[in-house]
Amino acid sequence: MSGHSKWANIRVKKTAQDAKRGKVFTRHARLIEIAAAGGGDPTMNASLRTAIDNAKEDLVPNANIERAIKKGTGELKGNRMEEIMYAAMGPGGTAMLIECLTDNKNRTLSNLKMTIQKGGGSFAESASVLWMFQRKGVVVGKGPKPGDEMELQLIDLGAEDIDASEGFLEVTTDGAHWAKVRDFLKGKGYEIETAGLKFVPNQKVEVTDTDIAKKIMHFIETVEEDEDVSEVHSNAEIQMSLSAL
Repeated sequence: MSGHSKWANIRVKKTAQDAKRGKVFTRHARLIEIAAAGGGDPTMNASLRTAIDNAKEDLVPNANIERAIKKGTGELKGNRMEEIMYAAMGPGGTAMLIECLTDNKNRTLSNLKMTIQKGGGSFAESASVLWMFQRKGVVVGKGPKPGDEMELQLIDLGAEDIDASEGFLEVTTDGAHWAKVRDFLKGKGYEIETAGLKFVPNQKVEVTDTDIAKKIMHFIETVEEDEDVSEVHSNAEIQMSLSAL
């Protein structure tokens, strides 16, 4: 059971190489703050527990985590964070879903529209793009290609798709089983690069032109630089190795 989600692997590598630590910490803090609005005890709030676990995977300091929980529960004052979804059409006719975490929707929308336009894309209604994606669990680990026995074990744990290429293993599950897959891979010695719920395209747009591939990568990286942008999901599937770019 395998796919060809080279785009995801490229994005993982570039994220590991280029991500700014401050932006990563800010994103985790905002996710924790939003989750903590449903209760500040992670033993009673599964969403908060997941947000904290993911933050610790990225080495977010405990002080940052505790402060974010207090903001979410209202113990510390401040504007309440919200999760907002926007959409865009990017270079090469690719579709993008843009997840944002913000305490000022007007600021976020204004900045995002400007960034999308400068990047060569066009702002779109979320409903016109959302139907192209499904919410899935996605776990990406750095490590060797799994053998047949390990693939069967992953399937038993809920894996729907397994893709191993360029030193990375990407496993897609339904929304409920990604944590089990993450823990299993960690136990097998894989270095977890990302794990959680993602928007996975129902159909991918194959990209074979190097110039278009570069424009898509630049577009996504530019959008992700916005402090309010949490993550960008694309239906682009770049059919070339990272060295070709």
